[in-house]
Amino acid sequence: MLAEGGLAPDFEIDGWSLADALKNGPVLLAFFKISCPTCQFAFPFLQRLADGATSGSPPIVAVSQDDARGTKQFADRFGISLPTLHDAAPAYRASNLYGIRNVPTLYLIEPASPIEPSARISLAVAGFSKAHFETLAERFGTAVFRPGEPVPALRPG
Repeated sequence: MLAEGGLAPDFEIDGWSLADALKNGPVLLAFFKISCPTCQFAFPFLQRLADGATSGSPPIVAVSQDDARGTKQFADRFGISLPTLHDAAPAYRASNLYGIRNVPTLYLIEPASPIEPSARISLAVAGFSKAHFETLAERFGTAVFRPGEPVPALRPG
């Protein structure tokens, strides 16, 4: 897993490239597998984050390690409408570039700037962390968790 503060490798999948997306500002990448129970738990919270995001919030781009059919079934089952890329087996090009060993893994990528000439990772988290989701909620200008909703502090991926 790549660390916070490190360089964010560029990649392209089906005509979508991270470098092009970063021209509009930060991007939150969310790597997952449909069979992962922690992904099934976390992705509805990511959808809430996207649904409640204020204008100018980073887009959330899901990166599935599964085929299109299975990923669509996952999205339908869990109410996910995030833009989704398919990091196809056996190469898993993007997953390998980012050192994915566990899913879900989230990376908030900040674009290059005059001060920082390369895209950087400002948040990197594997598994589900309530504290990290709360940090993202502040950044996105929305609430993720409902009052009184029982949410564990951590759930490993």
